[in-house]
Amino acid sequence: MLTDLEKKVIAIIQKDIPISRRPYRDIGEMLGVDEQTVLTIMQSLSERGFLRRYGATLRHQKSGFTANVMVAWQVDEACIHEVGAQMAEHDAISHCYRRNPDPNWPYNLYTMVHAHDMDSFHEIADELVRKDGIKDYTMLLSKKELKKTSMVYFEDEFDEDE
Repeated sequence: MLTDLEKKVIAIIQKDIPISRRPYRDIGEMLGVDEQTVLTIMQSLSERGFLRRYGATLRHQKSGFTANVMVAWQVDEACIHEVGAQMAEHDAISHCYRRNPDPNWPYNLYTMVHAHDMDSFHEIADELVRKDGIKDYTMLLSKKELKKTSMVYFEDEFDEDE
């Protein structure tokens, strides 16, 4: 069970946190509590399994990465975990996950590759092929971003968009 204050903390941290030297102090000020209270609540949420991951989201198009390509790879199941771990370590890859193939779609490993241009992307793809030996892949190029949002679990009264 979550307290009202825990729900308020979640409502704030599920959005962009304040850009400052002490963002948790700023969050505390919004809630009428001190910085340590916010950090203690976040630690408790983590320990209880409500907060599993907390990280930054890079808006890659706005940061100069214009070649953002989902690559679907056909990888032998016997080595998919090893290949996936190797690909996930690459700096240009932000997402790497396994999915079940289909008789009409044999690809089972997916990576999101970010590059500054398509020539750079092809260099990265060639590097991955050389390193991992996976030759059967297809590139899924985005035509248009239709939606990109994070999950919202609790609304708060600090929402500037309303």
